[in-house]
Amino acid sequence: MLFLAFFQSAQTGKGKITNELSSDILEADHVMDALRQVEDLLPALTRAELLRMVVQDLDGAFPGVESIPGVCGGEPRLARARIPVWVLEQARRLEGSEEELLRSCPMIRADDLANAWAYVRSHRHEIEEQIRDRESA
Repeated sequence: MLFLAFFQSAQTGKGKITNELSSDILEADHVMDALRQVEDLLPALTRAELLRMVVQDLDGAFPGVESIPGVCGGEPRLARARIPVWVLEQARRLEGSEEELLRSCPMIRADDLANAWAYVRSHRHEIEEQIRDRESA
């Protein structure tokens, strides 16, 4: 929902001063973080990739990513491989390349990773919390 959050805040936040200033500031920080992420991604994307990301973020659908109570602790995971999304995100951070992830996990495909990354973009705080929980355990 990265693009949607930015768009909505741009539409609703123009010049409004409310009693909820602190929540507005927090939301503005979130929007600025989202904008920085978009700015970092733009140079590396083709027009088709950008459009796919926008449509997926607006749709909120993440094909192949599911959460089922009792499976992988109910955490969002790749349906085909039963690999939690947070594990993929942490591996991406540590290993750095999708090619390495695909080589080390032959049961997943490039489109699985694309869907996982879209999920991470839309659920950044949830994924960060899952990673922190595992690191502190």
